[in-house]
Amino acid sequence: MPKNSSIIQIEANIDDMNPQIFDYVMERLFKAGCVDVALQPIQMKKNRPGVLLKVLCPKKKQDKAIEIILRETTTLGVRYFPVKRKILTRQLKIKRTRFGSVPIKIAFDKKLGIQKWIPEYEACRKIARRKKIPIRLVYEEALEKSKIKDQKSKWK
Repeated sequence: MPKNSSIIQIEANIDDMNPQIFDYVMERLFKAGCVDVALQPIQMKKNRPGVLLKVLCPKKKQDKAIEIILRETTTLGVRYFPVKRKILTRQLKIKRTRFGSVPIKIAFDKKLGIQKWIPEYEACRKIARRKKIPIRLVYEEALEKSKIKDQKSKWK
């Protein structure tokens, strides 16, 4: 089965902030050790459009994440609570393509027969820019090379 882990979820409803600021807030939260940051459009009181900021972080990073949200956004408060999650086992492999080497994240659960291959976006983007080719070509070739080799190996 996928690994179990406990983590803290922090949420804030934000309705009166320049949306350009979210990029900076997300950057700070990731740098502080948060494992996920998501934005979701919501309707708030008086039918105002707003954004639900959701943050997942380890318990030991909770206070810093809350401080960043309260300092850097216009919210007047946050909600936080423990959540449980299941995560797949992960491995990183390097796959050679005709464009260059691309790290591939492999997420799996042998017992359940789950296998996922995800080329690292930033590596694909760098190659595409350097070679002046569509990122889609790099991504698709890295993905194809991963599946062909790994389907014949221990993953199956």
